[in-house]
Amino acid sequence: MVKWYVYLMLFLLGVVAEAKSTIYVAKEMRPLYDRDLFLYELLDLSLKAAEYPVDIQHVKVHPHQQRTLLALSKGEVDLHWSMSSPAREKLAIAVKFPLFDGLIGKRALLVNRAQLARFQALKDKAELAKLVAVQGHDWPDTKILAANGLKVRPIVNYQAMFDLITAQKADYFPRSVIEIDSELAAQASDDLIKLPQFYLSYPAHFYFFVNKQKPELAEKLALGLSRLKESGQYETLLAHYFDLSFLSTARPIYLDNPYFYSD
Repeated sequence: MVKWYVYLMLFLLGVVAEAKSTIYVAKEMRPLYDRDLFLYELLDLSLKAAEYPVDIQHVKVHPHQQRTLLALSKGEVDLHWSMSSPAREKLAIAVKFPLFDGLIGKRALLVNRAQLARFQALKDKAELAKLVAVQGHDWPDTKILAANGLKVRPIVNYQAMFDLITAQKADYFPRSVIEIDSELAAQASDDLIKLPQFYLSYPAHFYFFVNKQKPELAEKLALGLSRLKESGQYETLLAHYFDLSFLSTARPIYLDNPYFYSD
């Protein structure tokens, strides 16, 4: 009887030791693009590389970046990803590994096909500043563009920004090179096109952000990402999801990012 009891206790202790913890990951209520699929796979690979088994539960959130980061700060979710800024890094633990290798700051211009000739005639930032861009009202990019003297119309609704370009009520919508192709494919309008001549370029990082009550999760993610980088798996995954040939044919217009600092 005593032996049976001992064996039972050892078994139960083993089950507890092997039990996975649960992490709650924010999932925006919108269509998923290649960018999102890349991040979900990168998250999974990072946790496995760190040998940190967890159950991932998705929490549906409104596609409102600042609101989701506030939910992180309140412990309502454990993990989200976002472009970084000093203000955002006060709300949660930023895992300082640039998830897109700086590509989030390479911004192709989504324009209306009818305006293509107009944009092809532009030579520099000063001429671009005469036109009006649209950006999310709570995006760091909105402030970055404005700080460089560009006219920006802040918009709350994500789809509305595409609609404004389609209706020619705004001139251009800067999107990262890792976002624009899949977003264009999802739009019903044939009037939208990626400007082939140039793109905006500014330093920017996109990080995993972790609830401050989950420091171990942040540490394990940093470890896993580092191991993926060292093994070459990170570069392989990036190349699998994104065609970056556009960057070798278009010319950059460089902008400053006053909210960026190198770690």
